Amino acid sequence: MAAQNKEDLPAQETITVFTPKEIEKFKAEAFSKFNNGKPKYQQPAAYILMLNTGLRIKELLGLLNSDINLEDRYLEARQNVKEVCKRDGVDFEPGREVKVGKTKTATSRSASVRRRERFVPPESGRNAGGRETAQERDFGPTAPIVSDAKGGYTRPVNSRKRYYRILKAAGIEQKGLHSLRLTFGSFLVNGIRQPDGTLMALSLKQIADLMDHSTSQITEMYYVKKDTTRLQGVTDGFNF
Repeated sequence: MAAQNKEDLPAQETITVFTPKEIEKFKAEAFSKFNNGKPKYQQPAAYILMLNTGLRIKELLGLLNSDINLEDRYLEARQNVKEVCKRDGVDFEPGREVKVGKTKTATSRSASVRRRERFVPPESGRNAGGRETAQERDFGPTAPIVSDAKGGYTRPVNSRKRYYRILKAAGIEQKGLHSLRLTFGSFLVNGIRQPDGTLMALSLKQIADLMDHSTSQITEMYYVKKDTTRLQGVTDGFNF
């Protein structure tokens, strides 16, 4: 088996929605353990946090422990993390390093009227991933919630490598890490069937606010995959 830091990422990331069955398979593998009881993967709850909040990977890795309010079930994405080439003045050096900056919202001209909170759906409040992620490695309120072994920021490439290992081990077709965010939006707009048979869904405007989109058109055009199977049979009886 190749070492973690030697694994190659896919040349292209295919962004597709997870099915409910794939989500269960992903969770089962992500939280699986070796025979000695040691977890197979580091901080697997971080991916569940993405799935339940629609966070971008850069936002997730920029979260501090103090950014999450577990009692009121919300978090605030105030900064993001990205990898850049190392530089000494104007000269580039070998290797890459992590750079922390403000989120897109924080630097937007309309930031004063846009919200930066990500509210966790009430039904998933306990299992959204925030509590589990914070408890696995706690280096204090000013440390990243998804930290490396020393309490520093995790490199995005390492999160992606770990994610792809989980997918492969779970037997799930290749999906880009952004698929977790796409699934969040798609499930919200397509709705969840309730025990009484009704369909509970959010409006595109509500979803756009949750996903930090400037307009609901962006949500519909680029992030949300509508489930047209819900329309089967709705025109029965409308014969002219």
